[in-house]
Order: sequence, then structure tokens, then C-alpha cells
Amino acid sequence: MKLKLAAGIIGLAIAAAPASAQQKITLKVIGQPLATGLIQKNKEQPFFETLAEKSGLPIVVEYKPVDTLGIKDTEQLRVMKAGLFEMASLRMSQNSRDEPTILGLDLVGLNPDYRTGRAVAKAYSGILDKQLQKQFGVKLLGVWPFGPQVLFCKKPIARLGDVKGLKVRVYDQNLAKFVESLGGTPVPIGFAEVHQSLSLGVVDCAITGPSSANSAGWPEVSTHYLPIGMQIALNGYGVTLATWKKFKPAEQAKLQSMFDALIEDIWKYSEELFLDASNCNIGRDPCTTGKKFSLVNVPVTQGDLAIVGKAVREISFPAWAQVCDRSNPGCSAAWKKAVGPIVGFK
Repeated sequence: MKLKLAAGIIGLAIAAAPASAQQKITLKVIGQPLATGLIQKNKEQPFFETLAEKSGLPIVVEYKPVDTLGIKDTEQLRVMKAGLFEMASLRMSQNSRDEPTILGLDLVGLNPDYRTGRAVAKAYSGILDKQLQKQFGVKLLGVWPFGPQVLFCKKPIARLGDVKGLKVRVYDQNLAKFVESLGGTPVPIGFAEVHQSLSLGVVDCAITGPSSANSAGWPEVSTHYLPIGMQIALNGYGVTLATWKKFKPAEQAKLQSMFDALIEDIWKYSEELFLDASNCNIGRDPCTTGKKFSLVNVPVTQGDLAIVGKAVREISFPAWAQVCDRSNPGCSAAWKKAVGPIVGFK
């Protein structure tokens, strides 16, 4: 009788085990490079370091910036597919060689401002999510911007066309095609190596956002700053489908809501940083988020705006469509249907 009673008590205890006893899910996360600056430092890393506590989900989060892991940022999708990491802050352009569909988010000239960037991200994210799930087993949790990607040079320039004959650091093949169209020589270089490359003359110019450049000290090794946005550097968060399916529906909804809030916060913060860091780079007030430098602020001409404005139709879309359709048939047609109406592209 005592044995039966004890067994019954044990059975009830197991059946009534609290949610806290649920086996925890480990999330090994690839973060943005430390060198990219304030979004990584002030928004992304604190989010992941407090995610378990704030969400109440049964998770253990191990967050590491990609430049501390010994892997390249171009390998994020591959290592997630291999099951080495459960989640990543995806550097979209850098991974576009593995999945060309990604570049449809941020073709050169497509996103001249934050409003357009938001609209494009909303319209295209579903298409990209479907492809990432199919090819890599990765679910896209959302898309956010570093901000407009502008030009830093260590040689005097007065307009965008002055990059003719110069070596320009780029980070994706679409941007490389654009630089070639200007008569420049595109040089693919990882973000962490750009400062030294400018210093040693490996490149004459480099393209990134003003806040990331300020944090990485690019103004120390450059002289001129042309604040015309060629891309808006859309990035995203992804989780492996295998990991996503470990969560119950209510837990999935909670996790998604946490990322939605983070992404909305980054959109707003990115715009604030862009304006402030632009001031910092040329020694103008207010400058509250970075270090003051004294770069020559090159005025953006109507000719510069026209060059970037027509780049989508004449350069970036045709070059990308050819590559994307080859690996993902119907890619460009899906882009036209979803994104075309936003930018007047038929």
C-alpha cells in the first residue's frame, strides 16, 4: 500500500512539474562585429544578454560577436545550416554570395532614405524568409538598418564621379558593379581590415555608415566625406528552423515579439546615429555619440543624386537579377511584384 501511494505521489509530481523544469534550449548566437560600433554595443548585445530573463522563456543564450569567433561574417548561413549556431545577427550583404536573393533588400540606389528602407524591408522580408528557410533552414525574424552607406576617401574628391581611377572598399557584388560603373576599382575587404587598408593605401576610399566609421576610427586615416547614401545596409536576425520548432506556439510568439521590439528600436536609433555621427565626422555640433573629427564635408550635388537615383534601373537591378534568377528562378519577378510599386519600378 505504501509503495502504491509513493508511486502515485511521484506520478502526480511529474505530471505537475512546473514550466521552469522544462529542458532549456541553448541559443548560440553570432553577433555583429564589435568594430561596427554603437548598435552592436548599445542595442544588440544588451538585448541578447538579458533575453532569457526578460522573456521568461526556457533558454540559455550564448552571445558572441562574429569578430571574436574566428569565423568570417560571410559564413554565417553556412555555419547555421551545419548546426554550429542556433541564431545570428545576419550581415545580409556579406552573405549574399551564398544566397543572392538577399541583395534584393538593398540594391544600390533602392533605399535613399529610412522611409523607403522600411517599406522595402516590409515588402520583401517574406520572400527572403521563404528562400532562407528552403536553402539554409533559417527563419528570418526581422530586418533592420545600420543606416545610409556613404563615402570616405583619403584623396581629395569634389563629387561622386571623382572615384574614377581610385580603389574603393566594397562589401557586396552589387556595390562593386556600381563602383565599376563610376570608373573606380572595387576592393572587397572585411570591415575590421578597412582602417589599416586605408592607412596603408590598399584602398583610397571606403564605403560604410558614418557611425560605424566613427567608431572604427576611419576619419583618422581619411580626409574627405561624401554623405550620399548608396545603400542603407539592411541586416537581420535569423534562427534555425530546428531550434524554432523546439518552442511551443506561445513561446514562438513571445520570442518574435521580443525581436519585433528590438528591431523597431534599432530603426529609430539608427536614424539618430546617422545624423549625429555625420556631424561628428566633420567636426560639427551636436556630436553626442562619437568622436569629433575634421573631415572635409563634400557637398552632395544634383549630379551625384541623379547617378545614385538611376542606379537601380540601369546597374544594380539588371546585374543582380541575372545572378539571382540563375540560382533562384523567378527571383527578379517576385522582387518586381513586391518591391517595384514602392520605388516606381515596373
